[in-house]
Amino acid sequence: MASAADGVGSLGAEQNHLSVPVSDHGAWATAMNNLGIMPVGISGQQLVSESLCIQRFEPSLGLITPINPMMAGISLVPPPPVPPDMPIIKEIIHCKSCTLFPQNPNLPPPSTRERPPGCKTVFVGGLPENATEEIIREVFDQCGEIIAIRKSKKNFCHIRFIEEFMVDKALYLSGYRMRIGSSTDKKDSGRIHVDFAQARDDLYEWECKQRLLAREERHRRKIHEDLLRPPSPPPIVHYTEHEATLLAEKLKDDNKFSDATAVLFTWIDRGEVNRRTANQFYSMIQSANSHVRRLMGEKAQHEEEMERAKEAFKNALMAILTQFEQITSVFTAATRQKAWDHFSKAQRKNIDIWKKQCEELRNAHSEEIMGIRREEEMEMSDDDLDENPCKRLRTENGVCDPASLKEENDSLRWQLDAYRNEVELLRKETRGAGRPEDDHMQTHTLTNSHAPTHSPEAQIQLLQQSMHNMQQQLLSLQEKLKSKETELEQAREEHHYLEGEVLTLRDKLLNNGVEAVDGTNGELHEKGLNGCVPALFLSRERRSEVITRGGVASEKEALLLGIISTFLHVHPFGANLEYLWSYIQRLDSKVSAGDLERLMVRLPSMFRQELSGVGATLEKRWKFCGFDSLGSA
Repeated sequence: MASAADGVGSLGAEQNHLSVPVSDHGAWATAMNNLGIMPVGISGQQLVSESLCIQRFEPSLGLITPINPMMAGISLVPPPPVPPDMPIIKEIIHCKSCTLFPQNPNLPPPSTRERPPGCKTVFVGGLPENATEEIIREVFDQCGEIIAIRKSKKNFCHIRFIEEFMVDKALYLSGYRMRIGSSTDKKDSGRIHVDFAQARDDLYEWECKQRLLAREERHRRKIHEDLLRPPSPPPIVHYTEHEATLLAEKLKDDNKFSDATAVLFTWIDRGEVNRRTANQFYSMIQSANSHVRRLMGEKAQHEEEMERAKEAFKNALMAILTQFEQITSVFTAATRQKAWDHFSKAQRKNIDIWKKQCEELRNAHSEEIMGIRREEEMEMSDDDLDENPCKRLRTENGVCDPASLKEENDSLRWQLDAYRNEVELLRKETRGAGRPEDDHMQTHTLTNSHAPTHSPEAQIQLLQQSMHNMQQQLLSLQEKLKSKETELEQAREEHHYLEGEVLTLRDKLLNNGVEAVDGTNGELHEKGLNGCVPALFLSRERRSEVITRGGVASEKEALLLGIISTFLHVHPFGANLEYLWSYIQRLDSKVSAGDLERLMVRLPSMFRQELSGVGATLEKRWKFCGFDSLGSA
């Protein structure tokens, strides 16, 4: 309706090409001039003009054949929106038996009720008394195919169309004044009103259509779910001798092994095993067991690939760290006085920012590499523990391991620190609680001497008792700590003695040749079986003599010894093993942290290991003590 009204303004220029004779030119011209509309006469004319079919279409150009937008199945580009306050102008419609005059465009449009769902029936009221069913069909046939017309004696009727969109066309005629022929009698004219009608047939058809759509949607959703659902596993065949023979062949094939084991499991679970079929099932289970070696080989192969990937990753990280070091050295050279004075202030600021960022990234990268190396060392230490029977026998015989002793020692230290902090807090609370209570007691005795006084002696006694218990626990923890420290020292001395013993035996084997191997083999085996229990009964002088026997074995060790001594002498407070190893790694990348630790352990008169820090900051530090040992000697 709005699109029809939007193009009515161009009717005057477009109606010149329409020439159809009218029965009474003077009467029609007078009526249309009174309404302000140019007279048009068309027998069986459409509801809207051809120029309204397409917005701003000029028929004289002959480019496109005009199309009626009220035809079913045609959807044109929507016209620009019409302002709501713009009046809708309709034209006169001429039929064979009657004429329809539009209402005044300044009047408000006819009102309609709410559209029922699936509405195909319209109510037409205000018909002339002399209007017949043929005249009504002639007027509304232009809107679409009519199924039925139910006319009443009281000047109204109901018209049911075949499609829903035809109702919208019929609503266009609401407000028109119908005149039958050229008569001016009241019974031959009337103002028609078209509105939606609620019919049971329309509602039933709409519900049937909705149910059909719902069924189609459910079917479409079910098909989609069936496509997404994983396929069902194939059914397991029942046990027969023929199927068992086929299954035994499948179990030997690597590609069909997984399906075959599922069938074998199902048969055994169903209870197919009996005395008659036990041998056949045993052979199939044996075939399944034969794949264990293949699976272990595949696992080993994947582990090798993972190790190679780890090694490649570590090498790439080392290359990146080397480049970070080079960039840092470039920034360091740029910040020296010789080059720094030639840069501007903005350039110096940028160089400082870049240097800080590069150093932060380098430190983070270095910590990541150190973490990877620590993990590797922990894995190597676990492997050594599994491979060394001496350590295994020591733990089985009840001799404490230094690592476990150190962990217990650290945990005891942390508990001791926690108890000390609690004791200090209790002391502060008792001091703070005593003073305000004394002041309160003084003011209370001054104001009311006859009132009963309640002293906080019970609270103080409870606090003192808790402090006493805490002190007793503190003393017991200190005693445990001392005992664990002595056990740790004994374990360290025992460890040093064992390393010296192994070194001396290795030197004897190297010096005496093949004959010495047979002589010392039994002794070494006996010491490995008995652990290191006899070492606990040797004197400290004997242990120190054995340890000092392990001197420098090669020129490389002598060179490392000099570098380590120089490095630790520069660091009087000591350095941890990772820091020392990262420094030596720049000189020789083949040296591991374990080699450095073994070399320093062999020379206790030159290097000493100490624990520094408290709680979570506890760490091992190596110090150079060669000058102290020389002075004491």
